[in-house]
Amino acid sequence: MKLQLAAFAAAMALAGTALAADPPAAFTPCKACHKVEAGANGVGPSLFGVAGSKAGTVATGFKYSPAMAGWGKSWDDANLAAYIANPKETIPGNKMVYAGSKNPDDVAALIAYMKTLK
Repeated sequence: MKLQLAAFAAAMALAGTALAADPPAAFTPCKACHKVEAGANGVGPSLFGVAGSKAGTVATGFKYSPAMAGWGKSWDDANLAAYIANPKETIPGNKMVYAGSKNPDDVAALIAYMKTLK
């Protein structure tokens, strides 16, 4: 009985983790270029571990633009929000073609999701 309870608890913990990391609807346009698995780059870099990291440093094997690599800031909530809302204005010369999201709820959902990618 103890083994069954332990297995059930472990399954529930994993289920909760999977649900917490489900992408929001706002992530749909991001999927075209970004992957969320560690080391899995697409047209854009993997987003795994990006939240809280220094910009232009996380994705191994990805060639960041000089603008992104030289920005020198970390991806805290404020910088992520500014970049997701308007990438070209936040980091002029970056390579991302996404125009940005003007919906603050979508921006918040994307930031919350990216924080789960660890």
